[in-house]
Amino acid sequence: MPPSPARGRLLLLDAASLYYRAFHGVPATLTAPDGTPVNAVRGFLDAVAHLVAEHRPARLVACWDDDWRPAFRVAALPSYKAHRVGADGAEDAPAQLLAQVPVIVDVLAALGLARVGCPGFEADDVAATLAARAVRAARAAGGAADVLVVSGDRDLFQLVDDAAGVRVLYVGRGVRRAESVDAAWLAQRYGVAGGTGYADLAVLRGDPSDGLPGVAGIGERTAAALLARFGDLAGVRAAAGDPGAGVPGGQRRRLLEAAAYLDAAPAVVRTARDAPVPEVDDALPVAAADPGALEELVRRWGLGSSVQRVLAALAAG
Repeated sequence: MPPSPARGRLLLLDAASLYYRAFHGVPATLTAPDGTPVNAVRGFLDAVAHLVAEHRPARLVACWDDDWRPAFRVAALPSYKAHRVGADGAEDAPAQLLAQVPVIVDVLAALGLARVGCPGFEADDVAATLAARAVRAARAAGGAADVLVVSGDRDLFQLVDDAAGVRVLYVGRGVRRAESVDAAWLAQRYGVAGGTGYADLAVLRGDPSDGLPGVAGIGERTAAALLARFGDLAGVRAAAGDPGAGVPGGQRRRLLEAAAYLDAAPAVVRTARDAPVPEVDDALPVAAADPGALEELVRRWGLGSSVQRVLAALAAG
């Protein structure tokens, strides 16, 4: 049977989000035969197995953070993730987790699951670019895209686009309790119109975990109300600059005082959808690409049950 115009469902994994959550959610008592913790590896693989079995993608890419704090975002807003920078200038992350990331890389390669990053860009940008490519390809072929972006971070809600066929699987409560985020979900939860509206909300609200201060005194509800009234971030800013537009005095003052932040923040918050991400074979394999290497990884790291779950999900087609 020939492939569909859209080449089938594409699952884009925010890999760091998944393995960080696995590390913090799976007991460190899960270890390799030599006692090395492999909880992040095991949790990540179990998540992949569940996602493949549950959502039956034709394609899958693990989107990688080649640069967790890109220079273009820091140049726009120096506070971006500044609190996460360690003494050596690298990301301040648990050593036991960082030691497991290369194992995840090796297992993905042995399984034949695509993994791709892009120098100077974050995994969010990789996912956004691949989603945009999938939408363009589907439209050119006369079909509809079917893209699921898997993340435990809200940043990627901005990719939601019902008309384009892009949804987010939000795993903030775990992959087995994933929420399918579409425009209706965003409207109900945040009172915004689609992914673009969420990005504007995120700029106004800010995010302390990413070093984004937001507009002082403008919380989530106020931001949503302003966007609902004035359409988008540009409309809110224009209204704030017009004394006759009806923006309450305190809000107007805060928005005007935050002009420099509002000039810079959109370039930080919004994902790059045209990053130079390398082409990758994203077809979901039905069996391991390198059984010998996979067997050695299983033996060395004690990954038998987790790897078998992934292989079973792949074989189920």
